[in-house]
Amino acid sequence: MDRFYQTPPVYEAVADKCNELKRQYSGVRLFSIGKSVLGRKIQALGIGNLKNATLFVAAVHAQEWLTTLLVLRFFEQLCQEYHAGREWMEVNLKKVFAERGLVVVPMANPDGVEIALNGAKSAKHLRRQVEGMLARSTRSWQANARGVDLNHNFDAGFGILRKMEIDSGIIGPCERQFGGYQPNSEPETKALVSVCTGLNIQKVLAFHSQGEEIFYSYGEKTPKNARIMADALAASSGYRVISPTGLASHGGLKDWFIDKTGRNGFTIEIGRGENPLPVENLEPVYAKICEMMLMSILL
Repeated sequence: MDRFYQTPPVYEAVADKCNELKRQYSGVRLFSIGKSVLGRKIQALGIGNLKNATLFVAAVHAQEWLTTLLVLRFFEQLCQEYHAGREWMEVNLKKVFAERGLVVVPMANPDGVEIALNGAKSAKHLRRQVEGMLARSTRSWQANARGVDLNHNFDAGFGILRKMEIDSGIIGPCERQFGGYQPNSEPETKALVSVCTGLNIQKVLAFHSQGEEIFYSYGEKTPKNARIMADALAASSGYRVISPTGLASHGGLKDWFIDKTGRNGFTIEIGRGENPLPVENLEPVYAKICEMMLMSILL
């Protein structure tokens, strides 16, 4: 096993892995979809027909960095099988990717992951603000460098969610669950919105942790086939299909994608335990949902 998958994914190592995959496999595209608050590139990998692509997004939440390793593990094995000309799980990859594509954003919140792994010193000129937010809480860091929870920042029921946050005592920047003062205010959020609209993405899977759960719906724009697709993903993985409640019910990438496009979006909560899930969980999680990840591209 590549040592990369045996250690937590620091930003530089992820960038190096993305460059390695582009060099090693012809047809792999590597591009930046934007920059974080602190100027770190938010990179994406693509393969196949990107005019008809599924999007995988990982590490929206900082402590959920195991999702970064998961999506890169999948993408690398997919490239290996594709370029060897082999079928993978009885799927003809050459035929599939002549018609469809996959885009992977392995680290949507690079500043947050760096803070989660290495502390406030990773926040550069925002170090003191981050230190203050950490000092006021015993909870782990999930937000971006400005203390905005990216999965509360999307323009989907934002006003409702903002009121719910205030009612819960969340009134300003903090380590988690503050969605910002305006929707789509953060550069990381804007980058994900931009890649979805710019590439006319057909389907989104946002990988989070933990719970072994699949969320599939948001409001009136939820596609009619969404539950059927969610049930198929659940049958493949053993995960449960459920509906979000409380502060998880608005403002997410999946919510925005469904609401603005009327296409299928899913939140996949990988694994079980307490965040951050340990790196040793990667292989068991991957073994359990690898088939589901491939199936999601085919549906």
